[in-house]
Amino acid sequence: MSDALQEALVEHARLEALMADPEVVSDPTRLRATARQYSALEPVVRAAGRVGQAEQDLAAARELAAEDPEFAAEAEALAAELEEARTALTRALLPRDPDDDRDVILEVKAGEGGAESALFAGEVVRMYLRHAEREGWSATVAESTASDLGGVKDARVVVRAGSAPAGRMPWSRLKFEGGVHRVQRVPVTESQGRIHTSAIGVLVLPEVEDPAEVEISPNDLKIDVFRSSGPGGQSVNTTDSAVRITHLPTGVVVTCQNEKSQLQNKEAALRVLASRLRRAAMEEAAAEASEARRAQVRTVDRSERVRTYNFPESRVSDHRSGYKAHNLPAVLDGDLGAVIDSLVADHEARLLAGEG
Repeated sequence: MSDALQEALVEHARLEALMADPEVVSDPTRLRATARQYSALEPVVRAAGRVGQAEQDLAAARELAAEDPEFAAEAEALAAELEEARTALTRALLPRDPDDDRDVILEVKAGEGGAESALFAGEVVRMYLRHAEREGWSATVAESTASDLGGVKDARVVVRAGSAPAGRMPWSRLKFEGGVHRVQRVPVTESQGRIHTSAIGVLVLPEVEDPAEVEISPNDLKIDVFRSSGPGGQSVNTTDSAVRITHLPTGVVVTCQNEKSQLQNKEAALRVLASRLRRAAMEEAAAEASEARRAQVRTVDRSERVRTYNFPESRVSDHRSGYKAHNLPAVLDGDLGAVIDSLVADHEARLLAGEG
């Protein structure tokens, strides 16, 4: 048994005991964190169990084959099954992203292309909302600014796990979505039928559940309150419930107005601010680390083109994994599973090759 597997099994047993500890059970935050860690190790435990069972079955089949040649074919099939189980265990033991169990804050911004870019940004927001439904996650638009033609200038979507199983948590899947998403099509504003290329930016952040995870001094915050407004600027609230928080040292500004009260909007804005500051700190640390680590950070930077949506050919192309498919309407309707699977597989292959 490898050291990594032994450590994983010991940690799994420790977490299982913790979840039965009255002190942990009485602390919802600690219990939730412990349960997530436990669930994250479940694939390793299952894979190890599958390897152990396959080894036993193969040993028994080989004993029988030594006495009766008719069992040779069964032994051969079990040997192949054991190899598959060992490969699955190797993948389960790959280094984990510590944020894989987190929920996600997903920001979409219109970019190059003007009104057409904003229209496509609205379609991409809908794509992520529909994909969340398919995954069993809960997704809400926490903030959105509409464009003149019914598109979206910018939007912030919060995606939470809900009842998602281990290995299908929002960050573990959506972290690959960050970057520039390019669209090629004839815009509704184009009278000559020419194909235009527009782009939007997608930024994905692991949500910080408790802002206390990130050290933020109250003296560094400027907090403004104002009246919430809807599309076109009309007031949707008679009280000053919307909140704008400015982090003075960095200039980061977060606005929240979709919650029912000023306190709820302030708490939501602080979570977003903490998530952005945490990401900035991680990127700064990564810039001082190895080139391989910096390459991983760049894959979720909005300055890098990651995917193209070609409407004339109904084609979706991901430029990192090499994935291509002619099912654009289905993808925009939330059927992103195969695209994300290709990115997960590419990431695992790089780790196996020692690139991460």
